[in-house]
Amino acid sequence: MPEITYPQTRRDDLVETHFGEEVADPYRWLEADVRHAPEVADWVGRENAVTESYLAGLPQRAHFERRIRTFMDYERFGIPTKAGGYYFYTRNTGLQNQAQLFVRKGLEGEPRLLLDPNAWAADGATALDAWEPSEKGRYLLYSVQDGGSDWRILRVLDVRTGAPLDDEIRWAKFTALAWVGEEGFLYSRFPAPQEGAAFQGLNYDQTVYFHRLGTPQDSDELVYATPDHPDQGHVAEVTQDGRLALITSHVGTDARYEVRVIDLRHRRRGEWKARPLVSGFTDDWKLVEGAGQRLWYVTNWNAPRYRLVAIDLDAPDPEWRELVAEREEILERAGVVGDQLVLNYMRDAASHAEILALDGGKGRTLSLNGIGTASGFRGRPGDPETFYAFTSFNCPASIYRMDLSTGVTAPFATPKLCYDPGAYVVEQRFYTSKDGTRVPMFIVRSRAVAKARQPVPTLLYGYGGFDVALTPGFSATRMAWLEAGGAFALANLRGGGEYGRAWHDAGRGANKQNVFDDFIAAGEFLVNEGIASKDGLAIQGGSNGGLLVGAVVNQRPDLFAAAIAQVGVMDMLRFDRFTAGRYWVDDYGHPDREDDFRVLRAYSPYHNIREGAAYPAILVTTADTDDRVVPGHSFKYAAALQHARLGDKPRLIRIETRAGHGSGKPTDKAIEEGADILAFLARWTGLRVPEDTTIAHAGGSEAEAQP
Repeated sequence: MPEITYPQTRRDDLVETHFGEEVADPYRWLEADVRHAPEVADWVGRENAVTESYLAGLPQRAHFERRIRTFMDYERFGIPTKAGGYYFYTRNTGLQNQAQLFVRKGLEGEPRLLLDPNAWAADGATALDAWEPSEKGRYLLYSVQDGGSDWRILRVLDVRTGAPLDDEIRWAKFTALAWVGEEGFLYSRFPAPQEGAAFQGLNYDQTVYFHRLGTPQDSDELVYATPDHPDQGHVAEVTQDGRLALITSHVGTDARYEVRVIDLRHRRRGEWKARPLVSGFTDDWKLVEGAGQRLWYVTNWNAPRYRLVAIDLDAPDPEWRELVAEREEILERAGVVGDQLVLNYMRDAASHAEILALDGGKGRTLSLNGIGTASGFRGRPGDPETFYAFTSFNCPASIYRMDLSTGVTAPFATPKLCYDPGAYVVEQRFYTSKDGTRVPMFIVRSRAVAKARQPVPTLLYGYGGFDVALTPGFSATRMAWLEAGGAFALANLRGGGEYGRAWHDAGRGANKQNVFDDFIAAGEFLVNEGIASKDGLAIQGGSNGGLLVGAVVNQRPDLFAAAIAQVGVMDMLRFDRFTAGRYWVDDYGHPDREDDFRVLRAYSPYHNIREGAAYPAILVTTADTDDRVVPGHSFKYAAALQHARLGDKPRLIRIETRAGHGSGKPTDKAIEEGADILAFLARWTGLRVPEDTTIAHAGGSEAEAQP
């Protein structure tokens, strides 16, 4: 391919002194919002022109676009939600840009289309985000996401007629949707941002409001706020029987909460008395359910791997009582369905479920189909059924209905596929990190590749932060990579939530280097075990995982052939100055505190590019509407990469328009991005698509059990 000529990028002589150290920031001007900064918009256009020209010339791009589209073309469903005898669920026929929302009366009722987001925007970039039916199923409250932004617009429709109501809520963000009877709902929002600051301004003063149907937003009742502590955020939930509202407060991204309870039975109009239930911002508290004055919670209070507790607020002296003690496995979540508890556990980053009596008494284990991830198990006290999804790396989600009275589980919606999932093998290995820590990793290959016992181009994925556990899940893009003969690996690094509080703590703050060491050790393991070809190891990560990729490329550029850094946090000295970045100090530390600064400065991807080293091929991806990790992080990092002498391999940036941090992305954009990434990786890892790599499409994507 012809040599790449990178666009000229202005470098400013901006140097600041932090704790006695001079730090250059020549590309700070690229932090400006592209919507309001013509010079940044011009730079974005020139960078995209170079990148698009390069990617379009990759010989395998057309193949990967075709195969990703084929793997994505199957009918898929969301987990049903039941309200007032109605069943609500999402469905995508396969290649629709956005899933549609359907409703039907009873299990055997005729499906009726309620919402079609595909009609909301010509480019498909306006998405249906969250949705919640009212208790009796009369109304549907839903949130709209435009262009991938974190901001949401809340709207309501009449389920019986499908007609929209006039109600509309603006500036909602990081909110739950909680009905109070049929009269209105609780939600969280921030003050309206200043002109031009919607996509970059810091988020403070989150407040819970009550909106009464049929009234304007400026008449909404203030339910809970902390004006003396504008850094606190608040989210409201309501128990299924409508008796109690729970306000959960947080300060950062740490799962350390305070909880307050509002008794909705004795509420007067305009009065919202919230009394403390949990104080101190010390532990995680996840509401399971409530019945009357009884509440169930999953918590890591005195149980780093979580346990189930309950409290009776009507008791003379209410106190928490343990129902299910802490175990070796992580208790991820629980539900109260019928007269039973459904507990969802995670063991070595894979799911299993158990069903117990409401008092925590002996129950039964729910069998799942191999290594994978189970989700759902939602319901309410008195309900005879629940629904859940199960997915793995080699198979997309199937939806199951479980009869709680009999324990019988039956398929509700199982997709028809264009390939045989059994032709791919999922295994879990454990490897040793730099300090001797044992770390799990999933490895996925076709059976033919695994049987051949020869190293192949391998894509390694990681995240390692914010108490987030990476579990098995399906990706059409990854399937196209596996079909072409590559291998895929996912490492469960420290900093995540795979093993509870201690695992998280071991990979954040001053311990962040452990995450990078774990990822590097995973790559070395794949090469040493003969899974990855020596010159064919690629890495990928997004958001905090983009930071991971940037950091380890700086530390071990020799180990990797290619790297994909997506929507990453790349400037660790200024991340807390934009939108939700201030929350991340829980994981990263405070740039304005010397001890934290020293740690952050030592690994910040933007500040540690190694001039003169031979770097792998790098593709940075971001989006102009990303208001979670603002695109300035990636802009500055890419400009610095292109300025430095790092060898002959490309360092490109792909900047999506009308897209954000990832959620709500239309199918067409996802396919285009996936094809670009795989073609780039194939070029630099040596993956060659065999001429006979074709799979007959199964003639449609019709589900075996129509909901």
